[in-house]
Amino acid sequence: MGGSAFGEVLRGCRLSAGWTQDELADRSGVSVHSISVLEAGRRQPRLSSVRRLADALALDPRRREQLLAAARNDTVPVPVPARPSARVPRQLPGAVPGFTGRAAQLKELTGLLDWHDSVVVAAINGTAGVGKTALAVHWSHQIADRFPDGQLYVNLRGFDPSGEPVQPAEAIGGFLDALGVPAERIPAGLADRSALYRSQLAGRRILVVLDNARDAGQVRPLLPGSAQCLTVITSRDQLGGLIVSERARAVSLDLMTIAEAHDLLADRLGPECLAAEPQAVSDLIELSAHLPLALSIVAARATLTATRSLTELVSQLRDVRDRLHVMDIGDTYVDLSAVFSWSYRTLSAAAARMFRLLSLHPGPDISIPAAASLVGTERDQAQLALSELARAQLLTEPSTGRFAYHDLLRAYSAGTAQQDENEQTRHAALHRMLDHYLHTAHAAALLLNPPNDRLSLVAPQPGAVVDEPADDERAWQWFAVERPVFPAVIDRAADAGFDAHAWQFAWSVADFCIRAGHWTQLVAAQLVAIAAAEHAGDPYGQARSLRELGRAYVRLGRYPDARASVVRALDLDESLGDLIGQARSHSTLGVVAYLQGEYQEAMERDGIAYELFRAVGHRAGQADALNGIGWMQTKLGQHTEALRYCTRALELQQTAGNRHGEADTWDSLGCIHHNLGEHQRAVACYHSALDLYQKVGARHPQANTLIRLGDTHQAAGDIHAAHRSWQRALPILDDLHHPDANILRTRLAEHSPAR
Repeated sequence: MGGSAFGEVLRGCRLSAGWTQDELADRSGVSVHSISVLEAGRRQPRLSSVRRLADALALDPRRREQLLAAARNDTVPVPVPARPSARVPRQLPGAVPGFTGRAAQLKELTGLLDWHDSVVVAAINGTAGVGKTALAVHWSHQIADRFPDGQLYVNLRGFDPSGEPVQPAEAIGGFLDALGVPAERIPAGLADRSALYRSQLAGRRILVVLDNARDAGQVRPLLPGSAQCLTVITSRDQLGGLIVSERARAVSLDLMTIAEAHDLLADRLGPECLAAEPQAVSDLIELSAHLPLALSIVAARATLTATRSLTELVSQLRDVRDRLHVMDIGDTYVDLSAVFSWSYRTLSAAAARMFRLLSLHPGPDISIPAAASLVGTERDQAQLALSELARAQLLTEPSTGRFAYHDLLRAYSAGTAQQDENEQTRHAALHRMLDHYLHTAHAAALLLNPPNDRLSLVAPQPGAVVDEPADDERAWQWFAVERPVFPAVIDRAADAGFDAHAWQFAWSVADFCIRAGHWTQLVAAQLVAIAAAEHAGDPYGQARSLRELGRAYVRLGRYPDARASVVRALDLDESLGDLIGQARSHSTLGVVAYLQGEYQEAMERDGIAYELFRAVGHRAGQADALNGIGWMQTKLGQHTEALRYCTRALELQQTAGNRHGEADTWDSLGCIHHNLGEHQRAVACYHSALDLYQKVGARHPQANTLIRLGDTHQAAGDIHAAHRSWQRALPILDDLHHPDANILRTRLAEHSPAR
């Protein structure tokens, strides 16, 4: 037994005295190296050295004899008590009254209790006001009986009005006192305090709750070393360092679901109150951003002003700029602006500036290049600032590289921008952001449709980050990801007086919206664009916007509106002497005429468009017009002439590199061959069209071609192939909410192949 037993006893005596090895060496005259060797059990101790150590430690007679006996190896030493008392701390705050929701997180936390073979650390993270402390305290009370040796709790004040987080040494000192360690035996240094703290917890089942932690560095010294203990941490920081080094289990707390928010309000206000004004309740949940603290404040205001209805409270909260003020009930600890500020003031200067200027972006989320444009920095710097904001739970990252925050944080962000950024700075940031969207969208539009007519754009502001997609596939991806942002960006540009940005951006996204089926959104965008162009006194912008509005109306089946809009565009084109504009207006009017059954007028319009495009040498335009003429001819039964026109159109489309136009022409050729009874050729043409439509993302034309392909298979006697083609078209039409979906559904039912 010898040295190893002695080393255990000596170390226990030293820690109980609260001394480091250096301090014991100074007091005893035994070298630090010797003490380290003895405690490690690598050498049999000399009795003279043991007596000096016992004298220095001022051990009582019983423990002195214990130490000497271990040194003489006379007897098995009685284990040295690692703690001076058997005090059982019960430091948990009071149970949370009326706790509701969070069933998934409670289940996840309870599942951690099964990890018996390692030190378990549960790190609950989430944004300000999301209910991290409430969850931690509620769950801790649920499981407290599993930890009979006590529960320790400390508010680390990582995000607190005082701005002064609790130092780890101070927190450990409080824990040691709660565990019964006399003040005179508590070491001064953090390392020794932490060692003594772990010794006190060794072999005991204790729950440790570390609330409101600033970061991993503040928490790490407070972690027990025993697998019998459980540590629960709450923080606005994601505590990634603990996840890596301590294998902490992250439990992310998000905004409440509608059901959870409803239950919270019902608990505070009573189910009868909610039943009386169901719409107001739904509105309150949305206006509170599903944030538990905000919902609790709203409930308190409703209680404090019982004579007012919930509908009146909703009316007060409608204006996002005043929402935080309305939610102020005079208590700093539950005032949303104050609570948000505790996170905001921990930010670096770059992240704080990013947070302020993000309020200028209309949402719903923002990319790294757009954010970089706001602050006028490189992408890497912007990403660092955004990542810091995400770690501080002031932003979320709903998808890789895209960031967002809820309306209440947006309101707080706008307030800080108003206070800390002057009007000139805000205007310049908005200008750079709008330049990012306009120039990127314009570059993407030209890739998506190479024959498109380039706009004359003003050069972007210094600091604006412009993405130029490498090819049409990446251009399509950019449009698809950014589409939810389009309407708000156009509105923001128009409201802020950036009229050219408003109509030019709306024009740049039009082809994508047409192909992807976002026709209603396109109508709204073009109405704003027309007003912006009119406000700027720009007839060229008005004409383009009116024409795009007409194209959107065509897709929605609003043919009279489409005709009226494009006729107005044509009048402006003619007054401007814009031959390409005139050609495109005639072409669109030809589509309207065709859809209204006026085939002769449609062919005449395409003829005029062809001559105008030929006059300016616009090959892709000529090809489109020739294809339009050929389509009308086959509708009029002139299939041989139609084949000649469309064959010529195909050659021009391929020369011009217009893949969408080429797809349209292959579709026309398929229809012509179908009408000529050449079913195999028709099928081949349709497949060529489908391949190109899929590549350029043209969903509605793809559905139409699939229907015609099915018709050809049916005419050829292959009902199974016909049925397969129609079935492929149906989900596209359903997704577009197109009325033809019901017609096709009926056809599928009537022509179902025999089983």
